[in-house]
Amino acid sequence: MAQSGLETTFHLIESRGHDCTPPAYFGEALQDAERLLKYAAETGIEIEDNIRNDVLQARTAGTLGWSEETIAKLLAALTKLSTRLKPVTAESLKACGNTATVRSYWIWAMWLAIFIGPFSVASFLTSAISDAVRKDIATANDLAVKLRAQLGPPVKPSSPLPSGLTEGDVITELQQYASTIRSIDGRARQLNVFVFYYERDPFGGIRRDPAKVHATFQLPAGLLNFAEAANAQTVVYQDVRYFAQNLLEDVSFFYGAITSCILPVLYALLGTCAYLLRSFEDQIRTRTFTSSIANSARFLIAAIGGAVVGLFNNFTITQAASIPPLAIAFLVGYAVDVFFSFLEGLLQAFTKTKGSASPLTPAL
Repeated sequence: MAQSGLETTFHLIESRGHDCTPPAYFGEALQDAERLLKYAAETGIEIEDNIRNDVLQARTAGTLGWSEETIAKLLAALTKLSTRLKPVTAESLKACGNTATVRSYWIWAMWLAIFIGPFSVASFLTSAISDAVRKDIATANDLAVKLRAQLGPPVKPSSPLPSGLTEGDVITELQQYASTIRSIDGRARQLNVFVFYYERDPFGGIRRDPAKVHATFQLPAGLLNFAEAANAQTVVYQDVRYFAQNLLEDVSFFYGAITSCILPVLYALLGTCAYLLRSFEDQIRTRTFTSSIANSARFLIAAIGGAVVGLFNNFTITQAASIPPLAIAFLVGYAVDVFFSFLEGLLQAFTKTKGSASPLTPAL
């Protein structure tokens, strides 16, 4: 009995240097040290034997029982490994194995592309069609005035042509007039699609009747009265022009707002996605990536910068080159630091100008 009690006391004294429950940070520190040690072995970086042995002994102590000396050696080994492998850290090695971050960036980029693609295409097409319609209207207006001045009002029988004007010249001008009217009508109908048929088509009732459409928009065969034919085309042109001009206003309102307010913000966010993906690629290659809440703030900053860029027109770089706002918005999202440095420099320039201005001298 006495010997049994003595042995129990000896084991209690011996176990005072050990504890069944290690500190909470022991397991995490051990995993970080092992992760760094594994990275050093994979990349061929030589590590001293004592550092390696301290980490391995800590792993063994994790199952057999730990001591303060074991933890101290583990923390010292972890410090040396972190210094040796810097800028690679245990946190970056752990983060590089997590694909959730890059997946979230890809999802952001895909959703932005889904919105940007159709809006950008629609904005580009409506802008090109609107410019063509405006040019055609200007051409048709000139032809209408010219034909009226040459032929006068429609009378029966037709008046003789002025001297110096041949039938061939008049027919050519009438054909150009009718062709321009058809061009305006066709492009106006295209614009109506982009505003979801918001404007009523003045010729909607005859669109399905090819004969009536031909009689309305084409010159009659065997022209006998040029003034009458020109007047008939002018009546059609007035309805076509009214239809087209209303659509130009609608497109300018809706797609102008999208191009000026929405697309710059989306392009800035897309630029941020491009920057983060590029940075992610570089950091994954060097195993230095760490997730940061600052990336979320970068999206908000890019959105603000894109909204500010949308307030401006084209940015002139040189006298012969300029960058449209959407391209600037993408660059702002890609490099928000540069944009805000530019704003700060601009603010300093205004402040300096205000400070250098001499105060008005009061009159005596």
